Amino acid sequence: MIKNDLFLKALKGETVDRPPVWMMRQAGRYLPEFIALRDKYDFFTRCRTPEIAAEITVQPIRRIAPDAAILFSDILVVPQAMGLEVIMKENFGPFVPNPIRTIQDVERVIVPDIHETLGYVMDAIKLTKEMLNDEVPLIGFAGSPWTIMCYAVEGQGSKSFDKAKGFCFQYPEAAHVLLQKITDTTILYLKEKVKAGVNAVQVFDSWGGMLSPADYQEFSWKYINQIVEALADDAPVIVFGKGCWFALGEMGKSRASALGVDWTCSPRNARYLSGGKITLQGNFDPSRLLSPIPVIKKMVHEMIDEFGKDKYIVNLGHGILPNIPVDHAKAFIDAVKEYNI
Repeated sequence: MIKNDLFLKALKGETVDRPPVWMMRQAGRYLPEFIALRDKYDFFTRCRTPEIAAEITVQPIRRIAPDAAILFSDILVVPQAMGLEVIMKENFGPFVPNPIRTIQDVERVIVPDIHETLGYVMDAIKLTKEMLNDEVPLIGFAGSPWTIMCYAVEGQGSKSFDKAKGFCFQYPEAAHVLLQKITDTTILYLKEKVKAGVNAVQVFDSWGGMLSPADYQEFSWKYINQIVEALADDAPVIVFGKGCWFALGEMGKSRASALGVDWTCSPRNARYLSGGKITLQGNFDPSRLLSPIPVIKKMVHEMIDEFGKDKYIVNLGHGILPNIPVDHAKAFIDAVKEYNI
């Protein structure tokens, strides 16, 4: 049994004394102990070495004590497993040397054997579970099919992902074949993560907000929903679509256990748009962690008051920034723990 199961209770919609709290990218660049490992090992070495990935996962648990851990990994291990070369360039980000641009390119993409290609992730989960010793739940994650496709077609990060969108609109049949392959792989991957020991999974749709509401339904949500349907009986599923407030109504009718909200949507609107029954997660602006500590604590308490303490998971509206002081990150977590005291 998990000793601190507040996060799991919130996912079930149970009444709690205070909401649980964790932060996206909490195992990362704002922590000095993470930076020490980053300077020693390159990015995908850290992802592929279970001992390093497990150590990075538990670092924030020791340092700032959130109510859940999220496995250190990356959404781009999935396209790597599907046969695409993905490299992480220093001061640039992800780079795909041979992006998908034709129907023939799509045909070459495989749905892999998860144990052969991503077994190292399962090893990292098992090791992390041992290190956590059932103190807090462990979250596994994957990128949404649309978000993975954005990188696979664009070849790198982008402000608009015009090439990815253009591919969908010029070659819709090929786009749907690719999206389905990514969906099938992601379902297999997340199911193995649950078998390996994660207590919940989150689907990150980082670039969903690039699409119009109609295109979002066609090229993103219907594939995310396949993942939700396939996983819902195995583990709670959180869906986080950045900039996707317009889809909260549709998402709220799904079998997802919780929906992530970014900071551009107010708590009141998020409750209204999602139908008011589903657990919500979010939505503190990561840049706000640069505010003075007393301001952070005041704003966190106001945020909880606005969302309501039940059916709510406190989080940021996106990943924590690398320039956030550790004591400010800790103040964010502590503010939630001090709520109602």
